[in-house]
Amino acid sequence: MRGDRPTPADGAPPAASGPRAKPTLRTISEIAGLAVPTVSRALNDAPDIGAETKARVRRIAAEIGYVPNRAGVRLRTGRTNVISLVLSTEHDQMNHTARLISSIAAELTGTPYHMIMTPFAPDEDRMRPIRYIVETGSADAMIFNQIEPEDPRVAFLMERGFPFATHGRSVWADRHPWADFDNEAFGRVGVEALVSRRRHNLVLIAPPATQTYAQAMIGGARARAAGVGATLRVADGVTSDSPNADVRGWTAAAVAADPSIDGLIIGSTNATLAAVAGMEAEGFDVGTDIDIVAKEAMAFLKFFRDRILVVDEDVRTTGAFLARAAIRAVREPKEPPMQHLEVPDHWR
Repeated sequence: MRGDRPTPADGAPPAASGPRAKPTLRTISEIAGLAVPTVSRALNDAPDIGAETKARVRRIAAEIGYVPNRAGVRLRTGRTNVISLVLSTEHDQMNHTARLISSIAAELTGTPYHMIMTPFAPDEDRMRPIRYIVETGSADAMIFNQIEPEDPRVAFLMERGFPFATHGRSVWADRHPWADFDNEAFGRVGVEALVSRRRHNLVLIAPPATQTYAQAMIGGARARAAGVGATLRVADGVTSDSPNADVRGWTAAAVAADPSIDGLIIGSTNATLAAVAGMEAEGFDVGTDIDIVAKEAMAFLKFFRDRILVVDEDVRTTGAFLARAAIRAVREPKEPPMQHLEVPDHWR
């Protein structure tokens, strides 16, 4: 007899053992032959630990599925090892936002930090997610965009001494970390590209005027147009962030009302697609009747209409820089803020 305890039927797999123990710092320590504090410092990218040791410790951690206990990290260090990317749910510029997110996430790979998204609705107070993160301590630093000259988010975080980095510049740009595309230069380059093709009646579909980069783009384009004797007007009633249907309708109406318009400068990929649809609906062809200069973060527009003149924006480098700048703001708050400006000087 087999006794009173039930046994598996013949041929059945053996009963599963208990749940596998969760890997800890000590597990890595025993495998690597290193002290637990050394393992901890290696995983936290401490400057006194060699690159080879860091790589070996991280490889072992990945192989055994080690995941830091966030509550424990916070108790020991007062930090969360979280960088929060705060974005509006309205702000969808196709590949631009996607590329920014992926580049920040990629740069954080191999560091103790990971990224979380904190979205907010278009009609919501933009200060709400900022205050929430600061008051709850749910992240060590923030990255956000759509910067206004006297942005209240920037002022609030500087006053609180909370680490952050911005995609764009405020009037306090000398005092905080940022990465930006030189939109004043883009405005100038856009005018130069169109004038080189003998276009002189130009329209700029700019970003929302409340944002710093819109003011820079408008200023650069206006100054260069005046310098070369071209006429430039800024689209009224739509921006490069407006819904596609609005941009399409506005462009169609504008070229129908003034067929002498022969050049467009457009601040986003989405708005460019919509503007092309609008002008083509009125019988105007890209590159023949009207030339277009647009900026983009990923090669796309040339596949759509190969005669569009493109100025490239390296959002991948920008995102990676913002991630490093945010980490630096956490670790070395007394050091000068990291800042990066991408200056375009040509089109293709």
